[in-house]
Amino acid sequence: MAAADQTQTLWQEYRKSKDQDLRDRLILTYAPLVKFVAGRVGASLPAHVDEQDLVSYGLLGLIGAIERFDPSREIKFETFAMARIRGAIIDELRSLDWVPRSVRTRARQIERAIAALEKELMRAPTDEEIAKKLGVTQEELDDSLLEISRSSVGALDELWSPTGGGDSIALIDTIEDESGPDPELSLEQTEVKEALAEAISDLPEREKLVVTLYYYEELTLREIGEVLGVTESRVSQLHTKAILRLKAHLSGATRETAET
Repeated sequence: MAAADQTQTLWQEYRKSKDQDLRDRLILTYAPLVKFVAGRVGASLPAHVDEQDLVSYGLLGLIGAIERFDPSREIKFETFAMARIRGAIIDELRSLDWVPRSVRTRARQIERAIAALEKELMRAPTDEEIAKKLGVTQEELDDSLLEISRSSVGALDELWSPTGGGDSIALIDTIEDESGPDPELSLEQTEVKEALAEAISDLPEREKLVVTLYYYEELTLREIGEVLGVTESRVSQLHTKAILRLKAHLSGATRETAET
């Protein structure tokens, strides 16, 4: 029997009996998903974060996904599970609260500066304009971006509520799910996808390329550096700046929607 058929049979038996031994066999079958997602999340985290810890956090997400999966929703299990594995990892990292408050504060300051400049200039502000708005040099801005990138759980895995309240969803889910969103989130994800596509299209070309290569082509930051002919640290800065621009743009869109 082919591996796919064996897995399908395993699912059928587990759905009928909810037997723990069958669940454990499904966990082993899909364990590589946990390692893949942990590797992706870990790629943008500081070196001291142990990937095995991320795998442990993600395993809880996989178990939850197996127990909650409903095949009648016509969504691939892999898509369903990856979102929950990633969510479990990020939730645990947030609960540990290891990101310095000063870094969080600096990230919010940069995000707010970008949002204010976008509204004022009606375009993406340059590094020079952002630095001037913050009252720092461009070198200090670059240092801040690098520090944020080394401490950030964030990127597009950060949660965002398109309506400014209620359930939040991961931005990355809106561009990774090739088989369609969870029906319960379809409307919200459509709104996010449209807003995100608009925000990405407005990014400066270099930052847009980094986002495209990282999230759509799944290149690592090091590989993107080789494509662009710059260091991995520089790619990390570009990536962080792009994410802060996207969050500023989306937050601004949310505020405008709430005001109308």
